[in-house]
Amino acid sequence: KHKAVTRLMEEQLPEKVVAILRDAGKVADELGCRAYVVGGFVRDLILRYENLDVDMVIEGEGIAFANAFAKRFGCRVKSHERFGTAVIVFPDRFKIDVATARLEYYEKPGALPTVELSSLKLDLYRRDFTINTLAAVLNPRNFGELIDFFGAQRDIKEKAIRVLHNLSFVEDPTRLLRAIRFEQRYGFTMAKHTQSLIKNAVKLNLLQRISGERFLNELKAIFEEENFLSAVNRIKEFNLVKYIHPAINLNEEEMAILERARDVLTWYKLLYMEDKIEDWLVLFLAISDQLKDDEILEVGKRLSIIGKYRMNVLIARADARKALNMLQLKLTPVSFKQGKILKNSDVYKMLKPLPIENILHIMAKTVSSNTKKAISNYITHLKACKPLLHGDDLKRLGVPEGPLYSEILSLLLEKRLDEKIKTKADEEKMVKEILSQNQKVRVSK
Repeated sequence: KHKAVTRLMEEQLPEKVVAILRDAGKVADELGCRAYVVGGFVRDLILRYENLDVDMVIEGEGIAFANAFAKRFGCRVKSHERFGTAVIVFPDRFKIDVATARLEYYEKPGALPTVELSSLKLDLYRRDFTINTLAAVLNPRNFGELIDFFGAQRDIKEKAIRVLHNLSFVEDPTRLLRAIRFEQRYGFTMAKHTQSLIKNAVKLNLLQRISGERFLNELKAIFEEENFLSAVNRIKEFNLVKYIHPAINLNEEEMAILERARDVLTWYKLLYMEDKIEDWLVLFLAISDQLKDDEILEVGKRLSIIGKYRMNVLIARADARKALNMLQLKLTPVSFKQGKILKNSDVYKMLKPLPIENILHIMAKTVSSNTKKAISNYITHLKACKPLLHGDDLKRLGVPEGPLYSEILSLLLEKRLDEKIKTKADEEKMVKEILSQNQKVRVSK
């Protein structure tokens, strides 16, 4: 008798999702086709790991199934005729991926697949690892019945990551990085034969064949994992770091920066700041910390790190390093002894031009607690500081329009940062003094 995952579904999934799976089975029955939920969704059910990414495979017409389902339940469909795939989007934005059981031919290693029709078994055979080949029936008569052609349950039990065939990494070299990601996420170990296939793939330089963009996507996925540090260690063990850049060697110091970057990101997230950040970019800056400025731009180009903002982050690296050196220099015990106090306004001027990702990177890079404190104070307090008076107020107080406006506002900001003035009344008093003396505003540069 086949094992069923019906009970696991009902225990672990929201009722809404179980209802959707049952409805999908009914629609498939009416269309005379078989519907399955497959892959990571089923794997994580068995591992009791939360995953609501529903992937369905239809033996029959995937797109026709998606359209029929969407029509009945008021959803939208986005379909790709060439691949026989569709995405069903529910009114509350919940999504289901639907594929037609198919066989993929990769025309050359690392290329995008060309598709032929096939059965479920062949469809699952093209997956990356055995643990991702499970399927569960959705048709009402056998709802929840588990289908395991390739020993996935055994490998889950033995905590093994195993490829399905010897050419797996040749077919898709990004699987090298995915093997590491799954291994570290679940605390599994790669099967011996799979490890030797990886070593062989590295010798054959297969990762060189994939586009920079696909490599970066896998790297980002690793950075999103909770155990990304152990995954990075594994990347190092298999000698895959050179594919980011040959000059990266991830010695102890660099791994320590990466670890501190993780802690800084955790700290930053707990602040619930307005600024949304790209975590992976901070970790990328940490992992490539020892590269020269031209080398990092070269990596950015090769990995297709696109977008004006992201490029700015790579370009700002040099300025961030200067700011860090300056902060560390001015925050030494010697400076304190000499009575050279670094003012808040100085810290503000150094850090304000930098993207937040660069600031978090230098916060992770420094081992000076005074520097860390200064950066932390900038992020939590100084960054959002503004004068209480606006242009309209200056007009009301009789300030003539022109460059004097911005000079006065800069001076007010500086005094607020340094806590020389606190209230709106203080600011007005200062503006009046400036006007009465009619002096040129001296903004300390």
